Amino acid sequence: MSKAINTVKINSFINSKHELGTMDGFSDLRFFALLMKEGSLAAAAQQMGITPPAVSRRLAQLEHRLGVRLLHRTTRRIHLTPEGETYLLDGARILGDLEALERTVAGARSSPRGLIKLAATLGFGRVHIAPALSAFSRAYPEVEVQLHLTDRPVNLVEQGLDAAVRFGDLPDSRLTARRLMANRRVLCASPAYLAHAGEPAQPADLLAHLCIVIRESDETYGTWHLHQGGRQETVKVRGMLSTNDGAAATTWALEGHGVLMRSEWDVAAHLAAGRLRRVLPAWALPAADVTLVYPTRSDLSAKTRALADFLAAWFSGGGKDLVVRPAARP
Repeated sequence: MSKAINTVKINSFINSKHELGTMDGFSDLRFFALLMKEGSLAAAAQQMGITPPAVSRRLAQLEHRLGVRLLHRTTRRIHLTPEGETYLLDGARILGDLEALERTVAGARSSPRGLIKLAATLGFGRVHIAPALSAFSRAYPEVEVQLHLTDRPVNLVEQGLDAAVRFGDLPDSRLTARRLMANRRVLCASPAYLAHAGEPAQPADLLAHLCIVIRESDETYGTWHLHQGGRQETVKVRGMLSTNDGAAATTWALEGHGVLMRSEWDVAAHLAAGRLRRVLPAWALPAADVTLVYPTRSDLSAKTRALADFLAAWFSGGGKDLVVRPAARP
């Protein structure tokens, strides 16, 4: 490409930027992404070190410049309009391309550095991800790690996350999943409960049992799916105790309050010690492989690639006290 053509393109770019007045398109995208990540004007203002009215004025200027409404606003919450969702998602891609360009120019692609934000579930995050990140931080001292533990589904783009550890199938085709280890769910109960209530012989027998239900992620509350060969059974269970915390549910199962569905990694030690016993062992539950998910991109940042490789190696090596069979790298 000739130098003259490059000059024409540069001049065209400068002229288009001039139309934005005092606001820059890239900074507007970053501002809007931060606003959605924080979830409110007040929280965004605190993060930016300015007043909420200043955030409101900036948003109004942005919407005026674009000629569309990006958000529906109430006193407590903000919600994306269809145009706002397009601006956020496509804007994240544009900002990612810009970041990739800057990494290429600066040479950061081969040297992991900067902030990485990772989400994980409460129990697994505390027990296994936190120790892994401790080792990762020592191995990559130039990478700052923020771990967000939650029992709710996360949206990587809207919440400004680089990656998340999740269980089960990948719900979003725009994400890439790196499987960290195989994991299956099991049904179990204490020997004392089974001695008192009897052992279920078929999935339908669970209807006559007390079941401990965990309200977490986006799974259908209290609905258990089992299969044996070609047979499929779905049971809507009930019980007197439910929680969003797996550790609390396991404690209740150990104390004889009913049948519990739990990931194998969480109850394997109790099963091995006889404190819990498998229920309906001939029936299988949906797999819940542990994966690291991140936005699909042709040029993955060095910090995200380093984290993915490190966690895959960590779990392949068993980590500390891991009892679940690790999965082969996909």
